[in-house]
Amino acid sequence: MSGGLRSVLVDLHVHTVVSPCAEVEMIPPLIVRRALELGLSIIAVTDHNTADNVAAVQRAAEGTNLAVLAGMEVQTREDAHILCLFDTAEQALAWQGVVYAHLPDMPNNEEVFGAQFVVDEMGEFMHKNERLLLTATSLSPEQVVSGVRSLGGIAIAAHIDRQAFSLLMSLGFLPPGLQLSAVEISRHTTPEAVLARYPSLRGMPIIASGDAHRLAEMCAHTLVTLRSPSVRELELALRGEGGRAVEYMPR
Repeated sequence: MSGGLRSVLVDLHVHTVVSPCAEVEMIPPLIVRRALELGLSIIAVTDHNTADNVAAVQRAAEGTNLAVLAGMEVQTREDAHILCLFDTAEQALAWQGVVYAHLPDMPNNEEVFGAQFVVDEMGEFMHKNERLLLTATSLSPEQVVSGVRSLGGIAIAAHIDRQAFSLLMSLGFLPPGLQLSAVEISRHTTPEAVLARYPSLRGMPIIASGDAHRLAEMCAHTLVTLRSPSVRELELALRGEGGRAVEYMPR
């Protein structure tokens, strides 16, 4: 590509074993191996309301051609999911402090929701996150997006095509003025199908992600043309600036 641009496959919605709904196979070395098998160059670790395993996946990817963005999937007070993406684990952990302050002060019920494992880069057990993560925060969509942006991150409305935990389904519309960088569709649909159903989304950048809770759910449906694997470059690509671009890749 000219001007230092390159086109790479990305999956910006990957869970690890700290998400109680994820399978035990979702540990750093296996996530990295699967990403490389799929030809992915960038993934984002986006566990439910926590960034506990972000640094472990980043360390597991060291020495490979895979870049790992630091992220989180936040559940707003309306039960809508928003992906929050950062460059560094430190940024994600700073955001985690805000999110934890807006979560109910309740312990996780492992028998109901599942265990929440914090692991190292080899996938070895360190401890459990005992906080209830699989629940809504008291944050509004506006608070999530503005908070993420204040820390240097970007926000994307997760699985906008789903009937549950979708910003569009929870509110019936996308709030005007909400500074989302994109909307995400699930691996089960296409941009054309979503736009036919929700024409109000025309003009919004669209990505497709795996929302992977097991290795087989990771996907390579989004091709991004950018200069480097950073959230700033990703946002410029979503805007289509300077030759950067985002393209849906059917498989």
